[in-house]
Amino acid sequence: MFERRRCSRVARIERSPALWCLFVSTILVSMDFDKVLSLIREMNRAGVDYITFGALALNLHGIVRATTDADFFIKPDRDNIERLKQALRNVWNDPQIDEITPDDLLGDYPSITYGPPEEGFAIDLMTRLGEMYTFEKLPSEVIEVEGIPIRVVTAAKLYEMKRHTVRLKDKADCLALNEKFHFEES
Repeated sequence: MFERRRCSRVARIERSPALWCLFVSTILVSMDFDKVLSLIREMNRAGVDYITFGALALNLHGIVRATTDADFFIKPDRDNIERLKQALRNVWNDPQIDEITPDDLLGDYPSITYGPPEEGFAIDLMTRLGEMYTFEKLPSEVIEVEGIPIRVVTAAKLYEMKRHTVRLKDKADCLALNEKFHFEES
């Protein structure tokens, strides 16, 4: 289900510290990208089944857009959610992490937002978005950033997810995705 590829744009940037700083400061204006990478590294170590989507995925596909959150689909499994909590604890010493329960992500509204202490961003975690998008049905690929493999929803599925929403930024994201990947003829 996962296809591994190296993001050539990021690979080139990672060789130049000055360009990497520009990339991070431009893309993720209010988000500490190093902390997000730390979380992803810890999720990988803990064996968390996740897929990144939203603006973070957009950026990993090479389309620059600022964001203040990191979005993750999480496999809806109690053990997986416990591994997720451990990964969060490994990055942030926050007792509120213990308040996240598997039922939060397995119930009727399986979505939570975690705001790490002293950070200027949020982490959105979900196991499904309505009935249309579920962890199990999302095609993904692996893109490496600084040697860290990141599971990311495919550009085609990200385009589909954003295509019929009403938010202006999603419409702009669709235009950018279509321009880069040519999903539809203009």
